[in-house]
Amino acid sequence: MTAVTAAQAAYIVAALLFILSLAGLSKHETSRSGVVYGIAGMVVALVATVVLASESITGAGIALLVGAMVVGGGIGLWRAKVVQMTGMPELIAILHSFVGLAAVLVGWNGYLEVEAHGDTQTEIAGSLLSIHHAEIFIGIFIGAVTFTGSIVAYLKLSARIKSNPLMLPGKNLLNIGALVAFVVLTVFFVIEPHLGLLIAVTVVALALGWHLVASIGGGDMPVVVSMLNSYSGWAAAASGFLLNNNLLIVTGALVGSSGAYLSYIMCQAMNRSFISVIAGGFGIEAPSTDTVDHGEHREITAEETATLLREATSVIITPGYGMAVAQAQYPVAELTRQLRERGITVRFGIHPVAGRLPGHMNVLLAEAKVPYDIVLEMDEINDDFAATSVVLVIGANDTVNPAAADPGSPIAGMPVLHVWEAANVIVFKRSMATGYAGVQNPLFFRDNTQMLFGDAKARVEDILRALGPVVSSQRSGDKRVPVGAGH
Repeated sequence: MTAVTAAQAAYIVAALLFILSLAGLSKHETSRSGVVYGIAGMVVALVATVVLASESITGAGIALLVGAMVVGGGIGLWRAKVVQMTGMPELIAILHSFVGLAAVLVGWNGYLEVEAHGDTQTEIAGSLLSIHHAEIFIGIFIGAVTFTGSIVAYLKLSARIKSNPLMLPGKNLLNIGALVAFVVLTVFFVIEPHLGLLIAVTVVALALGWHLVASIGGGDMPVVVSMLNSYSGWAAAASGFLLNNNLLIVTGALVGSSGAYLSYIMCQAMNRSFISVIAGGFGIEAPSTDTVDHGEHREITAEETATLLREATSVIITPGYGMAVAQAQYPVAELTRQLRERGITVRFGIHPVAGRLPGHMNVLLAEAKVPYDIVLEMDEINDDFAATSVVLVIGANDTVNPAAADPGSPIAGMPVLHVWEAANVIVFKRSMATGYAGVQNPLFFRDNTQMLFGDAKARVEDILRALGPVVSSQRSGDKRVPVGAGH
């Protein structure tokens, strides 16, 4: 067996491991094995790449390649170790930008190695040369859009720029114009490759990627991250065609298609148009001031909240990004355990786009050892709020905003958790500031809602202290009787 055939066989094994990884990551119970499969697949792919490269490059080149892998792997391990869960969305966004940049560089290299040297054009002749031209142009376009789009997403998610959507005059026409320009430039490049055309498409794509994501509001950023994940996959697949690497093609297609499907599911959950996401223009500028008089909000203390919880028969907790920022998942898990030991039914309601990343809240709760079977999606739990004694809204805002029913609201039509239908709603917030989408929440002013201000972690810990030690109990009718009482 030659090095080439061995590498190709290893690529097939790696592709299968990546498929198993995606399958494992689709469920809480198998997510760990999914991660292991993914790591194993990448190790196999990297080793196979080095073996394949040894057939055509010198020892110094191999040393440089291995050195780059070691440096890159070291940086990756360091970032994975130090990043907080609250910083994971922006880390993923910036990693997507690297994939896009790599695709642009591979495309430019493909041009410089073939089209820029007339004596090498015979290596790719006839109709294949035209296909190669198209591969270069498309790969650079997708990669450049991914690159700048991911950078804007990173800047928004990390609060380095405002999360409000950019509303340029005729923004949809600008997007359509960029796409038309890409098609026209591609036709001319396939007919007669020219460096000026390559520069032009790179500039157009970089501008389009920036404008697409800048035009989307903060409330929709989880969908944007998912779409950029898809874009990065297609960029990798385009690079695979240019490099004649089957593994890159397969892996890119897996990432691209799975990311696109996840984005479609999220759009359905948010009542958004999938085409609008791709077009990058469904964000609506939120009003800078709210002129509606919602009345006065009511406040509650941790001790009063503990009293409500002791008297409750059922509790639903709806977490949001504020819980992640406060790192409150561990005291929330302890509160859940104590309430359940008191005989109170406790469940979690997770909105599809809670946090800044799909699955963000699920990972936080799993990290804190919250049982999977009490963590329910929005569609599974929305009908149960009306029969719930107490809802604890911990750091959530836009995902529980009844303003979604207002056609004039920036989040109009977005399905939300119907927490206001419960008997009592306790909202954990640092202040009365609006959420990430910049939209005021009428929930805070409802008669059955009370605000518990402060750091979410500290307030949950205060509630735990107010609850006191857990005493094993049993139910006697509707009244809880401590075990041993009356015996």
